[in-house]
Amino acid sequence: MEIIKKASAGTMESSDAYVEIEPAQNLQIQLESVVQAQFGQQIRQAIEDVLQENGVEKANVRLVDRGALECVIRARVETAILRGREEA
Repeated sequence: MEIIKKASAGTMESSDAYVEIEPAQNLQIQLESVVQAQFGQQIRQAIEDVLQENGVEKANVRLVDRGALECVIRARVETAILRGREEA
């Protein structure tokens, strides 16, 4: 499934994450996190897992993490995907 429009989910509040997704020719993930040094690899893997589970192979994804739990990150990415497909 393709991302057909730019979409976002989440907030910049503490313990949350903000995700933007938009159509692209390939897959690019940009991650900014207050805990990047400790958990950057796990956050990136969670993003990649949600993208794969939803069949997204081409998109620009930008995630700004403010200390969110993994379940919140996964939910924000999935919501952005659904909005980008105009399913939500």
